[in-house]
Amino acid sequence: MEKIKSVKAREILDSRGNPTVEVEITLDSGIKARSDVPSGVSTGTYEALELRDNDRQRYKGKGVLKATANVHNIIAPKITGMEINENLDAPGKFDEMMLNLDGTENKSKLGANAILGVSMAIAKVSAMSLNLPLYKYFNRDSKILPVPMMNILNGGTHANWQSTDFQEFMIVPWGAKNFAESLRYGAEIYHELKGLLKAKNFSTSVGDEGGFVVNVKSNEEPINLIIKAIENAGYEYYKDVGIGLDVAASGFYKDKDGKYELTRENLRLTSDEMIEKYEYLIKGYKILSVEDGLAEDDWEGWQKMNKKIGNKVTLIGDDLFVTNIERLERGIKEKSANAVLIKLNQIGTVSETMSAVNLAHKTNWKTIISHRSGETADTFIADFCVGMNIKLIKTGAPCRSERVEKYNQLIRIEEELGNKREFAGKEAFK
Repeated sequence: MEKIKSVKAREILDSRGNPTVEVEITLDSGIKARSDVPSGVSTGTYEALELRDNDRQRYKGKGVLKATANVHNIIAPKITGMEINENLDAPGKFDEMMLNLDGTENKSKLGANAILGVSMAIAKVSAMSLNLPLYKYFNRDSKILPVPMMNILNGGTHANWQSTDFQEFMIVPWGAKNFAESLRYGAEIYHELKGLLKAKNFSTSVGDEGGFVVNVKSNEEPINLIIKAIENAGYEYYKDVGIGLDVAASGFYKDKDGKYELTRENLRLTSDEMIEKYEYLIKGYKILSVEDGLAEDDWEGWQKMNKKIGNKVTLIGDDLFVTNIERLERGIKEKSANAVLIKLNQIGTVSETMSAVNLAHKTNWKTIISHRSGETADTFIADFCVGMNIKLIKTGAPCRSERVEKYNQLIRIEEELGNKREFAGKEAFK
């Protein structure tokens, strides 16, 4: 059985030019794997801690030398020489050891970025040692390709509040026959939207996730622009391509008075009024999904929202759950939503992420794998998505290589699966 020969960590840059952690693991046979850790800007309060140096003389305090040192000085000595298991116990065994080394609830001693870098690299090198593609390592019978949810108009923190209050307006090409075709739909619509924006004298600069940053007058206007772009591209709205929203309501929730402040529309709304707004949008536009429609601590509001619109729309919790199994268990018990967004760096290990996915699937909740606004070229989430039977993926617009490379990896996986492949399509929302 293969053994770990060396573990290296280094400080690299993410797609926003900020430092992040890369971990490289080499086995005694010479097999080597690297993993890069993403970083979010629109982060939930309850996410595992991303350890930063806070040294203002380097990268404005955002350096990760403490995290890389923790890999070298604390984690590496413990796992070097250990055997790589020939099954899924590998991530779990190493993750458990790192969690014990850290000993904190939110991974604040070693840093979730240090722990996750090792955890993902362990999964990769384990798959390579078995001569398996990474998605097959998670599930030998993997065959379902996800539907992309492509953020083509950016708002909120992803656009430095220069656009809408709502953070993401996504196209969902669910009517395609396969993944490659769904990606083509999305790319064609993206370019049609660019032309439409130019014709209307809007800016076509892009935000963190590759979507356009447009100075519109309301949070509804982007929906109409996208529908027009879908039609201009030759597709039928809703039948071929739907729309999903990531509201990211925690970003404009005012805790002092319990109101949601929509500056684009000069509105201050209660939870009940926000729910009414979503009811209007769902009825008027057949919206497929609403993510983070209310703030991360508005549990009572989430219950009301799910009761009112949960049977009409995929209601996704991101900041609410932060891929944390305890918060997800509460959400399931209280019927707060019907879907959960999955982000590995929110919780900080591969095995804990797998547990969250398995719990959601066990209770018939939908799962959506997601990138972060600060991304890398690492395609781990594409393989993880297929391997864990996750039928929806968020990884940005068909623009910027750190986004597109995840889509390209899914094209490769689909090609490799050949006639065994299946495309989630409209079943992803049932």
